[in-house]
Formats: sequence, C-alpha cells, structure tokens
Amino acid sequence: MEVALTPPALTRNRFCTVLAVADTGHEWRVSFSGIDDLDAAESVRGCTVLAHADDIELSDLEAAWDELIGRPVIDARYGALGTVTGIIEAPANDVLQVEGPYGEVLIPLIEQAVDKLPAEGPIYTHIMDGLIDADALARAAAGEGPACS
Repeated sequence: MEVALTPPALTRNRFCTVLAVADTGHEWRVSFSGIDDLDAAESVRGCTVLAHADDIELSDLEAAWDELIGRPVIDARYGALGTVTGIIEAPANDVLQVEGPYGEVLIPLIEQAVDKLPAEGPIYTHIMDGLIDADALARAAAGEGPACS
C-alpha cells in the first residue's frame, strides 16, 4: 500500500510503500520502503501516515473500534473517567464517548489526549483542560454522581 508521511521533509520522499506490519502485543511496527537505516527511521518518528481510503478494509477498522466499547478509561489527573459507550466519527479525528462519574466526557483519539490504547484492558489518557465540565468536577469532588438531564 502506498502511503504519505506528513509533515513532509526535504531529505526524504513524502510517499513510500508499506513493506511489513507487525503487532508486538503493545505496539505496531511498520516497515516502509526507503526507510533503511536508523537515521531514516528517526526522520519519520512522530509522522502521521496517510493512506488512500480505498486501500483500507473499513470492516477491520470498525471491528477494532467496536472492541473499545465497554473498556474502562483512566486519566492521569482525574482517575477513572468511566467506560467507553461509543465512538463518534468526526472529520479531524474520532472521539471516544465515555460515561462515568463526570457524566459524558468526549475524548479525541489523538496523541495529545490518549497516552495508551492497548489491545485489551484500560485506556489511559491525559485529557486537556475543558473536556470535563466544571460542574461535573465539583459534583465528583463532593462525591455526587453526574447530573441527570
């Protein structure tokens, strides 16, 4: 499959081919054409990999997202946020819907908010300020449940 690496760099080709993919159990390792040594590998560290939608089996992706439903979410600052109740598909990135002691919390599936997304077990986050309503924070601190609407 041909993919694009973003942001582009002056010293490497923006487009490459995926040669191999391996699941080590806690992370994915991907080999790309043209990435043949440590310096080349370092140059793509942190890059986003873009693929053509026609090249991806969406049923596999949907099945992977479905496996997130019901999993606990634990945040570095707020502790247990609750359980994943759904996935919202948004133009920029998908969003986890979590229900728990803070009511509904919407967590973008981005590197800045999700620390660990293991194949099984809890999802670990470090959510940004403002994703939990201030009233919900106060209710949780007082030992009260989320407000009913």
